[in-house]
Amino acid sequence: MANNIKQQIQADLQQAKATGQLKSERIREIVRSAVAQVSAELKEGSSEIRSLVKDAVSTVIENLQDKGTEIKEEVTASIEGAIEGANTKRHEAIVKTQSELQRLQAQIDGEEEKIQQEVDVILAEIAETGQEKTASTKNSIDAAIDAIKNSDEVSLLQKRYAQLQAQLSIVRANLAARYGGRSEEVKNYLDEAKTWYEQARPQAEALATQVEQKRTQIDNKLSEAGTSLARKEHQIKQTLRELLLATADLFKDKDHSEQDKTVSRK
Repeated sequence: MANNIKQQIQADLQQAKATGQLKSERIREIVRSAVAQVSAELKEGSSEIRSLVKDAVSTVIENLQDKGTEIKEEVTASIEGAIEGANTKRHEAIVKTQSELQRLQAQIDGEEEKIQQEVDVILAEIAETGQEKTASTKNSIDAAIDAIKNSDEVSLLQKRYAQLQAQLSIVRANLAARYGGRSEEVKNYLDEAKTWYEQARPQAEALATQVEQKRTQIDNKLSEAGTSLARKEHQIKQTLRELLLATADLFKDKDHSEQDKTVSRK
């Protein structure tokens, strides 16, 4: 089996070299395809798969030694392709599970929306009964209802939850891109990050100029990541890293902004 994968990779590399397509992205795909095809017949995490990965990378190195130049990029591509190929089944399972999680999250969101609608109806009915009370009692009821509807704590918790989910999705996108995730998997995480990021946006909040600029930076980075992914550019990893750091800075600055507002109110 080891000889078969070596022969396949060597043949594909020779063909790519003959057609002038022996670039890092093509090397990665050659190794990924070969390793994925063979490892599909083996038990996940077995020593045989690890041997396949080593054989695949060694084959690439042996076939590139005659270049006489720096081959770090090509070796990196072969390692990435081998890791991706060895974990193909796992990543397919992750994509499937992620899809199910999104379905469940949508179901949870729907139930929470129903709860909110029910609460609104209850509060409206309580406000209606207050019309029959004295002015003082009615004012107390209205004030209590307004306090519940406009709870800063609830609003802050919802925003923080959305922020954390957005960051978590971006972290997952980074991990998937770095450790062999397919483009579909990375795209799912980016789409999820966009959804949560939109929910984390303050609806009626005057933000500092610096925070507003970073918000624009996040929008640009999300778009840039999606474009790079569609083109299968190697730059996607650096873009995702910058996106993660920019998001962390954005939420950090928003924390300071909110703290300053709290202090000023006091």
